[in-house]
Amino acid sequence: MSKHFGALQVLKNVSLDVHASERIVVCGPSGSGKSTLARCISGLEPYQSGSVTVNGVRISPDTRHAERVRASIGMVFQQFNLFPHLTALQNCTLAQRWVLRRSKAEAEATAMAHLAKVRMADKVLSYPSQLSGGQLQRVAIARALCLGPSVMLFDEATSALDPEMVKEVLDIMLMLARDGMTMVCITHEMGFAKAVADKVVFMEAGEIVEVAPPSEFFGPRGDGRVRRFLSQVF
Repeated sequence: MSKHFGALQVLKNVSLDVHASERIVVCGPSGSGKSTLARCISGLEPYQSGSVTVNGVRISPDTRHAERVRASIGMVFQQFNLFPHLTALQNCTLAQRWVLRRSKAEAEATAMAHLAKVRMADKVLSYPSQLSGGQLQRVAIARALCLGPSVMLFDEATSALDPEMVKEVLDIMLMLARDGMTMVCITHEMGFAKAVADKVVFMEAGEIVEVAPPSEFFGPRGDGRVRRFLSQVF
């Protein structure tokens, strides 16, 4: 995949394979193309060349039932992106009703189950303005799970949170990892990467520089640029 913003190329022939139940952590310095990659995978950002294939289906804007196909890719954003005029429950039912055409009762039952899973069952009628940052992100995770995605993308899901709220979101992500959810996580939380990643991907200047299991990525050997990056985040 290659992606340009005008004359600036932000992704340079990037290729990444993610297998079922695999946990991938993508890291690298700011401006390396990590978030753009996630947005291209999820279909939120167009790209000039390349393709995204999920469960054997190549996704493009003209894919038949493209919205339904893209529903198999859950996306959790840095800034939550919840609708402020909707309750937690309504935020979790909206896409189910519009994209999957579920009945109100089915959508609400699914939403309640996932809100309980992320420990938000007591806040289902709360509006975003009434929730903390960690609670907002947990609702956002539940919203993505409601569509039954094959893979979950996390784009710096903890970077907008106060330090004391980071753990509650990471705990939910760890739970999903233990449950076998296929995950691509863009993060600087290297402790999380060590704990759950099957592979760590390092990006710089729009390219993938290194792909390695945590034991090698965090080991004494490896790319010098990766070592410098790790020395700054630890």
